[in-house]
Amino acid sequence: MKILVNDGISASGIEALEKAGFEVINTKVAQEQLENYINDKGIDAVIVRSNTQIRQELIEACPSIKLIGRAGVGMDNIDVEYAIDNGVHVVNTQEASALSVAELVFAHLFGMVRFLHQSNREMPLEGDMSFNTLKKQFSQGTELRGKTLGIVGFGSIGQEVAKMAIALGMKVIATDTDVQEATITIPFFDGQSVNFSVETQPFNDVVSKADFITLHLPAQDEYVITATEFDKMKDGIGIVNTSRGSVLNEVDLVNAIESGKVKYAGLDVFENQPTPEIQLLMNPEISMTPHIGASTIEAQERIGVELANKIIKLLSE
Repeated sequence: MKILVNDGISASGIEALEKAGFEVINTKVAQEQLENYINDKGIDAVIVRSNTQIRQELIEACPSIKLIGRAGVGMDNIDVEYAIDNGVHVVNTQEASALSVAELVFAHLFGMVRFLHQSNREMPLEGDMSFNTLKKQFSQGTELRGKTLGIVGFGSIGQEVAKMAIALGMKVIATDTDVQEATITIPFFDGQSVNFSVETQPFNDVVSKADFITLHLPAQDEYVITATEFDKMKDGIGIVNTSRGSVLNEVDLVNAIESGKVKYAGLDVFENQPTPEIQLLMNPEISMTPHIGASTIEAQERIGVELANKIIKLLSE
């Protein structure tokens, strides 16, 4: 069987597939050439990330496809229901990147509450001339311990965030449309572990009680966080979005920052990727990263291996 790895996976993932007897074609085929390439080569499976679109028209035009693999969590670039309805397996890697995304959430949280994103802009420009002024400006930080973290979306990533928050001494509240309760296991270096049970709460309760909110949702047809939700939040709320840009209304976010409702904001995803709005990019109040939540060396290794194992299991049956 032939597998087209169109957006790349780790070498260990490719090695596992080849060891299982699959022919792996690790190359980038342009979107407009994908249909012809798949049909000409008789491709059985396609592995993509977020760049390649696997829509109904492509699935319909390429009857040789038996499996679509997403090297990551979100599958908004794949017409999943149509594929499954037509006998095509669709798999992703829900667990592999959870740790990396969760660590990025706390990178933003720690950076924001100590104004690192602002200080790193100002120090190179004025550190030699206005050191004491900057010291005073950035000396009003706060601690995360003892604060309440609201997690919107309590799947594998949200639960990994909860582990870190509880270990740090934060209070965790969570909301999810499917998960009612989860056992959070915090492992320690010496092999011991501690379990905590977290029951999810109604969305509005979480939004109104939290000191900080982190979003872990799939792509949405409508915004989840708008001016209406900001109005329900505490004054001085902190919010981090590492999920999808479509869940957060960016115009309302900027307005909430300007009004003082939102004190801290961290974005790893944007409504208009890969060209975020200039009003966001130039806003010194926002901590920003270019959608790198799952982009660690360790996560990419896990993603490749996890995806390879799932493909081997499904296509070897």
